[in-house]
Amino acid sequence: MNRITQLFGIEKPIIQGGMVWCSGWKLAIAVSNAGGLGLIGAGSMHPDIFQEHIQKAKAACHKPFGVNVPLLYPEMDKIMNIIVEEGIKIVFTSAGSPKKWTPFLKEHGITVVHVVSSAFFAKKCEEAGVDAIVAEGFEAGGHNGREETTTLTLIPNVRTATNLPLIAAGGIGCGKSILAALSLGADGVQIGTRFAASEESSSHINFKEAIVKLEEGGTKLALKKLAPTRLIKNKFFEQVYEAECRGASPEEMREILGKGRSKKGMFEGDLEEGELEIGQVGAMIKAIQPVSTIMNEMMAEYKQELEILQSVQSKYQF
Repeated sequence: MNRITQLFGIEKPIIQGGMVWCSGWKLAIAVSNAGGLGLIGAGSMHPDIFQEHIQKAKAACHKPFGVNVPLLYPEMDKIMNIIVEEGIKIVFTSAGSPKKWTPFLKEHGITVVHVVSSAFFAKKCEEAGVDAIVAEGFEAGGHNGREETTTLTLIPNVRTATNLPLIAAGGIGCGKSILAALSLGADGVQIGTRFAASEESSSHINFKEAIVKLEEGGTKLALKKLAPTRLIKNKFFEQVYEAECRGASPEEMREILGKGRSKKGMFEGDLEEGELEIGQVGAMIKAIQPVSTIMNEMMAEYKQELEILQSVQSKYQF
């Protein structure tokens, strides 16, 4: 038990990231049933679909689960009202300032966690009254911090900046990386990419297969003039990269991106024209597995590596 397991009432300090087009109710309850904290990702859902996923999760799971809400969502009032109406008690917010909605959520007895990419914003979160922080390094998939700070550097910086419960994210997908994150000062971890490639993920099978076929260097940060996003290198990425190299304007980049590009890639399975958001750790994933297997493998490796570390420390009296 630690501050994260106690805060959420879970068994293992592992949180599943609220990824667009991947984080439906089936994935959330699978992670929660395996002892972690599953999150339904509101970022790719209209309010009615979001509510449907919550209701299905409530009917199928009696362990804690939560939701992830990007604060730049265009129908935020509706989303927040659904959260309160459905009795959700854990909300992760991202992509915006937590100042506006944190007081509202706290007034309704909801635990609030915000995602940051720097120690500066971690301090702002503490001032806003959040209960915990996710610090995400730029190894992560999807939308990323403009600072491009790696997880290895970010976590100790944030730990120094705030004493709030801290969840590490970005490049974490195995027991060794969980142990490393906790050694850096985190109280828990948030994992996206490995769960995106799970059997229960709501993403298209083509996207899952693309993840397990990734090789080292198969992703790159792009769309920096809009919102930095880590993408799998495909035809769409090459178009974006060419435009960025010649100094295309933000307006031209928006035109290239268009609408529905991420849905086309991750949910509909278009591996050439779609936007395929995934983290660097994808190159380590070699199979599409059930969430229960993923959780068991990660925890077994974590315990094994911890025993090895303790043995080395004892031997050399570190």
